[in-house]
Amino acid sequence: MSAYNDLINSPQPVLVDFTAEWCGPCKTMAPELKKLASEFGEKLKIIKIDIDKNQELAGKLQVKSVPTLILYKNGKQVWRQSGAMMAHQLKPVLLGFI
Repeated sequence: MSAYNDLINSPQPVLVDFTAEWCGPCKTMAPELKKLASEFGEKLKIIKIDIDKNQELAGKLQVKSVPTLILYKNGKQVWRQSGAMMAHQLKPVLLGFI
């Protein structure tokens, strides 16, 4: 968990994508997140975390379904959503924290 805390403790917003290889909606999210990463560049960090490989972390954060997106700023959770979202839906949310 301390490595995770190191990742999210940043003045730069950090979007964490909790995903799984077997998850269909997660696969549709991947190109959407790539679009956002190229659009926001250094203003936003996007991290993918596989819940099957990080079960303890997913449990502590109560990630019950995938995909789950959690947005952090300065180490604090500022937004959370479960379910697939398209880039055009996610962009206005992210702009509110950048």
